[in-house]
Amino acid sequence: MEACGSAHYWARRLTELGHTVKLMAPQFVKPYVKTNKHDMADAEAICEAIARPTMRFVPIKTIDQQAILAVHRVRQGLVKARTAQANQIRGLLAEMGLVVPKGIKQLYCLVPPLLDEAKDVLPASFRQLIERLLIQLKELKRQVDELELEILHWHRQNEASRNLETIPGVGPITASALVASVGDARNFKNGRQLAAWLGLVPKQHSTGGKARLQGISKRGDCYLRTLLIHGARAVTKQAER
Repeated sequence: MEACGSAHYWARRLTELGHTVKLMAPQFVKPYVKTNKHDMADAEAICEAIARPTMRFVPIKTIDQQAILAVHRVRQGLVKARTAQANQIRGLLAEMGLVVPKGIKQLYCLVPPLLDEAKDVLPASFRQLIERLLIQLKELKRQVDELELEILHWHRQNEASRNLETIPGVGPITASALVASVGDARNFKNGRQLAAWLGLVPKQHSTGGKARLQGISKRGDCYLRTLLIHGARAVTKQAER
């Protein structure tokens, strides 16, 4: 099957019925579609692709893996919304000549006193608008904190996730996301294959015996790659001290 929406659910159902299910990434199946896209051409392409000896397959996720990954995705969306809300507040205040330093904590600490000092200059409607946005910002922060506690609770109950936390730069969020996304690490032959799956190996454009290596390929999971890169930056920053 192609690893499309709901594919993991159907893979588990078909496995329960005694079938051996193999999921393939759609981009690996697409080259075998010979004509226009329709169900018959897709089925023929899947049959052709699965017969290739070097075909790569997507590990089937358990329902627990999908559940904790859903928490990660929702948290990621809330973090983006929180950042956008903070930038909007800072931009609106800047238009009125009120400059707030970078950082969400600075908004909590400095915006209320600034609004109070400028109450004779700023319209009441504008002050009420900023106060409403601050309330929304605090609500987003509360939801992010709650989801992080849920991730931490799952992390403490998972032995593999706790083992990953012992690696410098890997915390509960990164460890739980890795365990939930990778699942059984034995699906990869070695660490470099896992790095390639994450998109952390050089992109190649080699021809005629000349090796041309570019930046990282960025082909894998953007969320996991971001967490690992931030963890690596934290380690290197600490090493400088």
